[in-house]
Amino acid sequence: MGKYFGTDGFRGEANVNLTAMHAFKVGRFLGWYYGRYHKCSVAIGKDTRRSSYMFEDALSAGLTSTGADVYLLHVTTTPSVSYVVSTEDFDCGIMISASHNPFYDNGIKLINGKGEKMEQEVIDRVEEYIDADFDTIPYAVGEKIGRTVDYFAGRNRYMGYLMTLAKHSFRNVRVGLDCSNGSASAIAKSVFDALGAETHVIHAEPNGTNINMGCGSTHIEELQKYVIGNHLDIGFAYDGDADRCFCVDDQGHIVNGDLILYVCGVYMKQNGELKNNTVVTTIMSNIGLYKAFDAVGIQYEKTDVGDKNVYECMRNYGHRLGGEESGHIIFSKYATTGDGILTSIKLMEVMLSEKRKMSELISPVTIYPQVLKNIRVTDKPAALNDEDVKTAIQEVNESLQGNGRILVRESGTEPVIRVMVEAETEQKAEECVDRVIEVICDKGYEDKK
Repeated sequence: MGKYFGTDGFRGEANVNLTAMHAFKVGRFLGWYYGRYHKCSVAIGKDTRRSSYMFEDALSAGLTSTGADVYLLHVTTTPSVSYVVSTEDFDCGIMISASHNPFYDNGIKLINGKGEKMEQEVIDRVEEYIDADFDTIPYAVGEKIGRTVDYFAGRNRYMGYLMTLAKHSFRNVRVGLDCSNGSASAIAKSVFDALGAETHVIHAEPNGTNINMGCGSTHIEELQKYVIGNHLDIGFAYDGDADRCFCVDDQGHIVNGDLILYVCGVYMKQNGELKNNTVVTTIMSNIGLYKAFDAVGIQYEKTDVGDKNVYECMRNYGHRLGGEESGHIIFSKYATTGDGILTSIKLMEVMLSEKRKMSELISPVTIYPQVLKNIRVTDKPAALNDEDVKTAIQEVNESLQGNGRILVRESGTEPVIRVMVEAETEQKAEECVDRVIEVICDKGYEDKK
């Protein structure tokens, strides 16, 4: 975690702790850094927040001022920027989005020339320049000043690529899409229509301030009501930049990232596509997923939270499927990042190939009730290393007798300890969480401010 960039870019409230000047300086550094030995070219995409246009202009000004050429994909998804950068001759890509956050937040996500999250050493140098004087990097002059290019063609090429990944026609399938008034609004319906689906869309009328507002993957109840009310076969909900996806089955049940990993993992194993017979998860995946994987003989890896960590594990060991409960699903054969629309297409493939409803495909998995509580503390390491706290955690773990689990970890961004328990009943999980928190408080670690 740096001063400005976290696990998923530089994020903050627009013109409060993420300003147009920050964006200008990020652009200036990247234009200079990649343009030292050749003409630099950068692709930029944005979501539908009002401030995204401001940041697009500021980044473009910074890049062109140091000689880079900027290719504007306009409103598009994060995975589309990754795809365009990785398949064309771009030095890097930038996505302007705060993902599932409210409209008044925004973010700058940096993507390297391979379409992956930017290397930490480059991010460290960007942060150094943000706090440095402008004059430490020269301005381009004359014919060396960069230019901006409207590049809708790149977004359209990505849409065409998605269509090539569908192995079946979607004809006669009634599909609901919740586009979260975000990036998917510009892409998802066109893809599903072209593949033959009877497509029903909600929350695809962005106005700059309604992105993620009571809709999308973080408010899945809206799509649940829509699927049931309109007798649809399946529904998909995206977040603001469409790099994550939740599904709603034909009975209105939520199909989260864990269930998506199960459905796709089993299908890929049956078809010889699950390389290493392994699915990559994070430590937040539900114990019910692991029990279901055990039952069908699928192995799994567990990484720290964050799709960046999931992808690094997949890349290092050659795994083909990984993701998070939150809906970031990565199919490494086809993409280098989570892609909500791609995930939808792969779920449609399973459903159509197996000739089974999604409610049937997820039925072998029992998701255990989960309770997560945060407690503010004065000293995170001291609280976690306290012998009495560790004893309480061990006692809870033993009381679950293999039918649940406890995870206690410190927040990477707040003075908070997170206590999570999964158990056979919600009451049991609640009791176990409260037992650990009580010990933390009794030992005097709670921050009561």
